[in-house]
Amino acid sequence: MTNQDEFKRIAGQLIAAGRFIDSKGWVPATSGNFSVRLSDGRIAITVSGKHKGQLETEDIMLVDGDGQSLDGKKPSAETLLHTSLYQRFPDVQAVLHPHSLHATLAARLFKDEMVLEDYELLKALSDIDTHQSRIVIPIFANDQNIRRLAAVVKNYLDHHDAIHAYIIAGHGFYTWGRSLEEALRHLEALEFLFECEIRLHGVKK
Repeated sequence: MTNQDEFKRIAGQLIAAGRFIDSKGWVPATSGNFSVRLSDGRIAITVSGKHKGQLETEDIMLVDGDGQSLDGKKPSAETLLHTSLYQRFPDVQAVLHPHSLHATLAARLFKDEMVLEDYELLKALSDIDTHQSRIVIPIFANDQNIRRLAAVVKNYLDHHDAIHAYIIAGHGFYTWGRSLEEALRHLEALEFLFECEIRLHGVKK
């Protein structure tokens, strides 16, 4: 398979993922961004400002490992948050960033982190094989300075065990996987678990 063939295949997968995620209401307006790492290390990522339920091949661009455009198109300002995950986790092949309602509300309800434990659906997350598990989803303050935000996330990861996702307050969340299919499974499971916690603790009036 040529590099161009691989890109077209990955672009098609990102387009299909965008339609699925949009159908769930997790990327309103033009929010969110998605990416997949190609076999040569380049990253296919959604361009800035496009509705994720209406993506076409030209709405998927290529960046290098540092987030620099390789085809003259404009990447999302948040591309650095994708590339930092690829740099840290060599086995990660896909990163998804929805702006979902439950992640947004969770950041208002919980301060610095959300704890998920004793849920059967935790087993949908990679390397978890029992409901008797406890994971922490950190919550970071939003910041228009993405380089500074990426440094905050990096510092957290430097001092904590590997995580499955993180939330940006008032914004959305990031999750990832060793394939796009795994990342989508994580997204769907986490959305359900976020809603469980919100209903359990009650939304602030």
